[in-house]
Amino acid sequence: MRMLLQREPSTAACTLGQLTIDGDWYCWTLEDIVRNGPKLPGETAIPPGIYTVQITHSPRFNTRLPLLLGVPGFEGVRIHPGNSAADTEGCILVGQSKGMNAILRSRAAFVPLLAKLETAQARGEQVTIEVRAAEG
Repeated sequence: MRMLLQREPSTAACTLGQLTIDGDWYCWTLEDIVRNGPKLPGETAIPPGIYTVQITHSPRFNTRLPLLLGVPGFEGVRIHPGNSAADTEGCILVGQSKGMNAILRSRAAFVPLLAKLETAQARGEQVTIEVRAAEG
């Protein structure tokens, strides 16, 4: 399974994007701001790249969540529900719609996404996410 996160330009509050799965649009995303300088812990989006995704137990959330592996300079980057930059510390949030510096209906987007990822992982498929910088 191949996911693609295409970022939009960051605002002063967050970075919105669109997530596709195997070429089909799936949902909106929200991350921290993309920074061109030193990383601010808990306030910086991950670098663009292609990352393997595995479903593992998150001690912080005490549930199984998708984990991005091998993110340079980051540990514990997950995909999870949330609505604004206050809900993420470098992780990727998903939602069915977007507002001004927010995404909405996050659990409605996350629950079926987790099921898709768990099914792919159970079949032994490699799951990846490509994070692309904003165009322009």
